[in-house]
Amino acid sequence: MPTEFEWKKYHEWCKEYNTDVLYLNIAGTEIIVLDTSQVATDLLETRSSLYSGRTRLPMINELMGWDFNFGFMPYGAFYDSSCGTEFRAHAYFTGRKHRRLLHHSFHPLAARQYRPHITKATRNLLKRFLDDPNPLKIIPHLRHMAGETILSIAYGIEIQQKNDPYLEISEAGVLPLVVAGVPGAFLVDSIPLLKYVPAWFPGASFQRKAREWRKLARNMIEMPYAEAKKDIESGKANVSLVSTNLQKIQGGTEDDAFTEEIVKNVAGTLFAAGSDTLTSEYKTVSAVTSCILGLLEHPEVLKKAQAQIDAVVKPGHLPGFEDEPSLPYITAIAKETLRWRDVVPIAVPHLLSAEDEYKGYRLPAGALIVPNAWQVSLHTAVWLAIASLVATFDIRKAKEKVKVVGKDGTEREEEKTVEPTHEYISALVITPKPFKCVIKPRSKEKADLIRASLIQDYD
Repeated sequence: MPTEFEWKKYHEWCKEYNTDVLYLNIAGTEIIVLDTSQVATDLLETRSSLYSGRTRLPMINELMGWDFNFGFMPYGAFYDSSCGTEFRAHAYFTGRKHRRLLHHSFHPLAARQYRPHITKATRNLLKRFLDDPNPLKIIPHLRHMAGETILSIAYGIEIQQKNDPYLEISEAGVLPLVVAGVPGAFLVDSIPLLKYVPAWFPGASFQRKAREWRKLARNMIEMPYAEAKKDIESGKANVSLVSTNLQKIQGGTEDDAFTEEIVKNVAGTLFAAGSDTLTSEYKTVSAVTSCILGLLEHPEVLKKAQAQIDAVVKPGHLPGFEDEPSLPYITAIAKETLRWRDVVPIAVPHLLSAEDEYKGYRLPAGALIVPNAWQVSLHTAVWLAIASLVATFDIRKAKEKVKVVGKDGTEREEEKTVEPTHEYISALVITPKPFKCVIKPRSKEKADLIRASLIQDYD
């Protein structure tokens, strides 16, 4: 099995065998890769009742302590011979309750209350690019914006603009998930009995890793939640998922199926970037960085996008959510970025709960279904970040001085364009490696607008 860029290998195998449904067997674990959007639609959507389950993932859920993450809880029942009926029923109903709470909090009308959080974080991002345009800071700047957004939405916490402790515990906690989330990364997911092997046993390094990673996961879910509760008790809480739902529970106006533990788990899942529903930290970072790479290669696209924004957005204003219907070219750029450089090449695995048949293939019950998202387009809400950057900054390839020797032997300096590498880090969420470019305000007026936007009310 490939250990990096596995989605490309899956696609190569599908082409080699002229199929869009690939069957693998890893130490007894049956894996079915869906390599086209048509197959994914036919099975995951049309037959969703069969394909909406989740595997137990012993490494992540049981050893690393990620059982709070409802993204790994089943829509239907677990299919696992080592899993008792009582556990399956508990996981099923608990997973449903978590998703109900998420739907209550983020259906289109309710989600509008969080728009100011997203807008504020995006404006702060522009200010960081203004103050520190170093291209090596692109990814750190975007991570800060994404973390600021999710912390304010989930917990109502306003973070520090430098060295924020909550962002640090988030990054420390999520990185192990990115490693362990790649199918086949740890043998214990294929042979669950290995979870009982003691940490001191030769070859059980996965147990020692899991023990340390579990501590990081608990810090990530407990610390911001405790801070949010403290703000609620002191009367200083901002609007957030936690404050809104805890106040309803305490006031007796919320569905009694929603408990404080479920609120904490849903908030923790969002903070940990594990939700299928809300844009995650790493998805946002990767998508916007990839968009910058694309604009470097196609400056004419950047100019056309800036022209549309200049024609639509009111003078003295930055793009807002209210402008989205009038900016179809920006929407097209966002969608094309995600088609061109899918940020989650391997989607969250599903579980086939009963035997099925597709195009003459027998699909066995209990098989792990892996949509090869590198081939299946993904739409992620990164619109405002892209629109705001395009509106205010020019983005172009960097140039550097190089020494060359002429035919006459004379040494001289020439200016050379630095081509971006387009290299990515292989993980559950792929992210571009650092690259050189020039990001500068389009004008002094745009720079002044960025600074002024931080003190205006964008509700």
